[in-house]
Amino acid sequence: MVTSKQIHTRGAVMNVIVKDFYVSMELKANGMELGVYTPDNQTQLGDCFVAMKGLTWCKGKTTRAKGILMPWETFIEICRSKETVKAALKAAKAVQ
Repeated sequence: MVTSKQIHTRGAVMNVIVKDFYVSMELKANGMELGVYTPDNQTQLGDCFVAMKGLTWCKGKTTRAKGILMPWETFIEICRSKETVKAALKAAKAVQ
């Protein structure tokens, strides 16, 4: 089953598609895969895997093994307030 949902991010709208759904009542080790595309659906920006270990971001068309894993503890710490999200974004932009 593939479903599409538009996600608003700072004024931009991204198309997010659930690509694979390995779910019963809770996420299993494989979790689920979200495809993230530009608003016009022409370019795949990457895939986000949501699993028991955390979130894995795979930029562009690459494999899950080459993605960047963010453990749930790290994700929760970054998202604990709007200020911590802003600080994380500022730090990320500084190393680009």
